Amino acid sequence: MGKKITLSVIKADIGGFVGHSNVHPECLETAGGILAGSPLLIDYHVTHVGDDINLIMTHELGKNSGEIHELAWNTFLSCTAVAKKLKLYGAGQDLLADSFSGNVKGMGPGVAEMEFEERTSEPVIVYMADKTEPGAWNYPIYKMFADPFNTIGLIIDPKMHGGFLFEVRDLIDNKKVTFSCPEEIYDMLVFIGAPGRYCIKSVYQKGTNEIAATSSTQRLNLMAGRYVGKDDPVLIVRCQSGFPAVGEALEPFANPHMVSGWMRGSHSGPLMPVSVNTSSPTRFDGPPRVVALGFQLADGKLHGPQDFFADVSYDLARQKANEIANYIRSMGPFEPHRLHLDEMEYTTMPDVSKRLKDRFEKVE
Repeated sequence: MGKKITLSVIKADIGGFVGHSNVHPECLETAGGILAGSPLLIDYHVTHVGDDINLIMTHELGKNSGEIHELAWNTFLSCTAVAKKLKLYGAGQDLLADSFSGNVKGMGPGVAEMEFEERTSEPVIVYMADKTEPGAWNYPIYKMFADPFNTIGLIIDPKMHGGFLFEVRDLIDNKKVTFSCPEEIYDMLVFIGAPGRYCIKSVYQKGTNEIAATSSTQRLNLMAGRYVGKDDPVLIVRCQSGFPAVGEALEPFANPHMVSGWMRGSHSGPLMPVSVNTSSPTRFDGPPRVVALGFQLADGKLHGPQDFFADVSYDLARQKANEIANYIRSMGPFEPHRLHLDEMEYTTMPDVSKRLKDRFEKVE
């Protein structure tokens, strides 16, 4: 057995520049300086999508390491101090606690981590989204690991032909269930087709139980009990040699699917694949964005990134996303552009309902 590497991606919105559109360069410099000085890490990369800072870190301390989580927490605290100094919007909004309590899960930041033994070649993709929620990954993960029209490897690669195991989380009741695909695809789709509640947490290779993909499933509003913004989730996918090829893992985003989030976290819109440099959502604070950074892992070192969605082959996807955004925006405050009432519980909706409840008369 070789040594295991842990890849941790931890993100937080600690203040937007300007509004909810971007991260101030001084915040990114602060984060990079702190991670550079840590003896805990093998390697790291600091980046952003929209107004979220993303810390991509490799180490040998395993998942849920208190030391790594505390490092991330202290990094976000330092960035928050910079944000407050610059009077950035929503400074520290994702930090729901006053002090670190051993693990950042449940404290605001989004977390995706996986531990594995490096293969002869270890390509990974880190996906980062802004202005949406964890359920945004359901459609692309399904396409990557269960749809042969997207991933031809499911048919022609003997290592993939048996399918994959999908761990699905119920974010409301805090339960999980594992589906074996392809034979349980129809059962799984009943649940993952409702991404506001059911999210694919992880995917495993059948037979070996080797981790193939994992996502962040933190829902800020459920943790805070009030509206504090969308969750802006992250996803890690390992590629090649029994997993989807890099191109198969990227392919789902060539057709922008509808996700929840966008303006005030209360609207549906297309998920637009973009480069880091064009990841600032400005139109109606959107439309929602996704960035894909590729790394070649070697002894824990992150060689990269390759900014995959900077490729011109995603120009049509962006055009389509803009056309969808144009259409759905014309619906204004009407569903399905505005989210269903169940998703509006952290807005003015409860206050208005309470104020007007006596004016509702029974219909004879």
